[in-house]
Parts: sequence; C-alpha cells; structure tokens
Amino acid sequence: MRIADPVHLRGWRAELGLGFERLAGKTVLARRRHDGPLVVQKPLYPEGDEVCHAIIVHPPAGIAGGDELEIEARAAQGSHALLTTPGATRWYRSSGPWAKQRLVFEAAAGACVEWLPQETILFDGALAGMETEMRLEGNAVFLGWEVLCLGRTGSGERFARGECRSRTRVWRDGRPLWLERGRIEAGGRLMQSPAGLGGHPVCGTLLAASPRADAELLAACRGEKPSAGAGAVTLLPGLLVARYLGGSSEAARAYFAGLWRLLRPALLERAASDPRIWST
Repeated sequence: MRIADPVHLRGWRAELGLGFERLAGKTVLARRRHDGPLVVQKPLYPEGDEVCHAIIVHPPAGIAGGDELEIEARAAQGSHALLTTPGATRWYRSSGPWAKQRLVFEAAAGACVEWLPQETILFDGALAGMETEMRLEGNAVFLGWEVLCLGRTGSGERFARGECRSRTRVWRDGRPLWLERGRIEAGGRLMQSPAGLGGHPVCGTLLAASPRADAELLAACRGEKPSAGAGAVTLLPGLLVARYLGGSSEAARAYFAGLWRLLRPALLERAASDPRIWST
C-alpha cells in the first residue's frame, strides 16, 4: 500500500538520557534520566573499570504505531560506554499512525561510545521512522551497527505492507563524516531491484568512526566474510563503513561482531568483550 507522509498519533512516549564520566580511572554512569517505558539496567563491568556496559530496556518489548522513543547518551572526556539491548527490537503493524525512534550519541575527546543492539524486526504493516545521530569531538571513537529484518522471516512473513524511513548522521567537530537517508517501501521496486535489496529481507550497516581507521584496517576487515549473504567494507576519511545483505539476521550480527573484534583492538587498543546479555 502507498503510505502518506508520517503522521504521529498519541502512543507511548519514552525518553532516556545517559551521561558517562571517567572518575578515578573508572567510567561511571553519572547521570540517568528517563521518562516513560525506557530504562537502563544496572551498569556492568565485565572487562574492568574502564568500560561501562549498559543494557537499554524497553519494557513494552515492541514499538507500536504512534510510539515515540528517544535515547540520548553522552560520554565525557576519557570515558567509554558500551550500550546494547536484551533482545530484538520489534516494530509492530500499524493501523495508520507512524512510530518514531531517535538516537543521539555524543562523545567528547578521548571518549568512546559503542552501540551494539540486537536486530531490528519490522513486522508486516509497520510504519517506522528511525533517526540516528553521532556527534564526536576531537579523537573520539564511535563503533556501532544496525541490523534490519524486513518481516518475521522465521515464520515466513514478508514485509508486504508498510514503510521504513531512516536518517543517519555522523559529525566530528561540527563537520559531517556521513549523511544518509533511506526509504524502504514495502513491495516497492527497491526491495527487488539488484541495485537495492535484491529480494533479500535482511540488511545492515556498521559504522566505525575514528581518525585511526586506515587502509591496513580496511584490508583486515575485508578478509572477514559472513557465513551467509554478502558483506562489503569501504573506507572514507575517518570512517569505515560495512554493509550486509542477505537472508539471516543471525549471520548479519555474527558478521558485524567479527568485524568489531578486528576494529576494537585497532581503534581502541582493547580486545573485544561480548556483552553477557548476548549469551542469555
């Protein structure tokens, strides 16, 4: 079906604001603000005091038409925050109103923010508006990914109705590193076109923003291959971009996790440490 411009009717509205600081060699969750059904669990330190792991939880377990979610996280100078989710994010079928999610990550000089969520699933009939913005200062590092599954493929569902609109922006010291806008219309030409999704229901993007990203790291990442589907990696000034296209969200996440295990030591001089929630 053809979708008109986004209309946001009243639904769940939730906001979460997090502030990380480095105090006496430890990254701490110094500020926490939430309004509505969006919370963060107790900070965890599976790899020592320098990195704070935080699990972001949306208790309704899904995003319905009319819902608006906003997550903001700032890492102060020298701090390191790793954010993840306990499970897939589900966008439910809508009878007309759009749902919206906005993510804003800020990192001061010498800081790092990692955004490593589990996959996003768009149910057939979902109307989803997604916006992600990273604001970096000096030599700050951002590592993050998004895996998008169109339809509940495990049960044979396809994304035949609905639409997804997305916008991603990465800034360093006020200058743009990456500006991208996307629109996937269910049943549209993009979903089947060889220049688009080529009939595949799963796509994903990984971004690694760091002044240390170079040709040697690009070559190492290109040696990593997904177990199913196709992957590709590109290097832009100060930004490494990886893409996945295929039929498996598990393969996409495993591919990005493999790249992350290469990127983390090279950009942060720290071995990758999987969040414990990934094993539950």
